[in-house]
Amino acid sequence: MSSFRTMEWVDGNLHLLDQTKLPGSEEIVVCKTMDDVCESIRNMVVRGAPAIGCAAAFGYVLGVRSLVKDLNVENISPNSCSSLVTEGREKIYYSLLKTRPTAVNLEWALKRMQSIDYKKYKSMQSYVNAIELKAICLLKEDINTNLKIGEIGADLLGRCRSFLTHCNAGGLATGGYGTALGVIRSIKSRLGDINVFATETRPLLQGARLTAWELTKDGIQVTLITDSMCGALMQTREIDAVIVGADRITANGDVVNKIGTYTVSVLAKENNIPFYVAAPWSTIDLSTRSGGDVEIEQRNVNEVRGFGDSVWVQENLDIFNPAFDVTPVEYVSAIITEKGVIRGSVGLQEMRQS
Repeated sequence: MSSFRTMEWVDGNLHLLDQTKLPGSEEIVVCKTMDDVCESIRNMVVRGAPAIGCAAAFGYVLGVRSLVKDLNVENISPNSCSSLVTEGREKIYYSLLKTRPTAVNLEWALKRMQSIDYKKYKSMQSYVNAIELKAICLLKEDINTNLKIGEIGADLLGRCRSFLTHCNAGGLATGGYGTALGVIRSIKSRLGDINVFATETRPLLQGARLTAWELTKDGIQVTLITDSMCGALMQTREIDAVIVGADRITANGDVVNKIGTYTVSVLAKENNIPFYVAAPWSTIDLSTRSGGDVEIEQRNVNEVRGFGDSVWVQENLDIFNPAFDVTPVEYVSAIITEKGVIRGSVGLQEMRQS
């Protein structure tokens, strides 16, 4: 396991490791309300598709708990307040859903929470207890899924010792352990010494601030490069494989991930380096045909104008700041999931049917 906790459910509140403060300080944000969770997701206190999904599940609990308290129906039969609860749950669901539109795990987790029928419980309080337990189970499920992805990935890439990764797909992006970095952790446990090259990942520097921090913390050798150094690095043949995470994988195998992933995939193909994606099955969106059909989140232009208190461009400059890009399926060597290794859109459909 990783040596830190991305999130914990403590005494009915969600504790998040504030990823906007890393690596400078390790601070905890305590979310006591659904609005606190929404703000933490939007502001990237918590980020990474699986972690967002887990956080949203707890946000759902906080929202419903507040709804039940405000209506003063804790000990009342659900059938006595059905219309008010139904309307309230819908508002909670969509408030959380709209925080980050691209990561499919967010919707997946919220649907799991929304599917619990409150009318089956004797009281609204017993329903709240049930969804709290469900959110806790989703977090544990995510960690176990990552461990399985790590083992399957290590079986596939067990001879590789030098990796390039982009953004952060580690314990910080999940409930724990990580997807892409989970594979790397599993290989490290088998082989011993390995080396990871991490891109800075502009504009929010998730690679420089987060990936480098968590790999160093867990004793894995990491070398930081700027995003523009990937091609030069690959030309030296020092990279055995590229491995990244994903925020959404569509039915044809296209991969939506942090902006810059597509560039890395093209360079990998040009240099005959395999490009792997590690992601849980919950990241796969079989209802969306291709990457071109996915809404790409456009983030605040101030993220590109500078970082922290530093600003390095003139005011009123036109800025383009998509959070994600689409890597076409033909650039992806394989997708590593907890169900197994998938190659291409045909592999996705076969896995779905198995």
